[in-house]
Amino acid sequence: MAKYLAQIILAGTQVVGRAFARAVKQEYAASQQAAKNAGGGRHGARKAAADTVSGMTLQEAKQVLNVADINDTEALLKNYQHLFDVNDKSKGGSLYLQSKVFRAKERIDMEIQNLKTTQSEKARKSSSGGPS
Repeated sequence: MAKYLAQIILAGTQVVGRAFARAVKQEYAASQQAAKNAGGGRHGARKAAADTVSGMTLQEAKQVLNVADINDTEALLKNYQHLFDVNDKSKGGSLYLQSKVFRAKERIDMEIQNLKTTQSEKARKSSSGGPS
């Protein structure tokens, strides 16, 4: 009886171990792909960090707010305000959707800040005569 119990425990441990190893490999591959999609470098790292913090990609944020160009601040603010107000819980809206709208605006704001930071770093490098 003890022999069978030991075999069952050993087999279960092996199955769990293999599943864990496979999950780690998949997560590593996904993180590598995300870094590649983000464009690499400092800007890519900032973009990946912003995706992680806000919980959504820039593409998803643009879809939520129905904007094609994040630099079109007028359309961005108009769509944000409309969607935020429409989903106000006191007006019968959805707090979940309102939070999605808020996160989308937050993600786009992060991207705009990241672009400004990247541009200022490039300007600083070019004015200092290249990499140090």
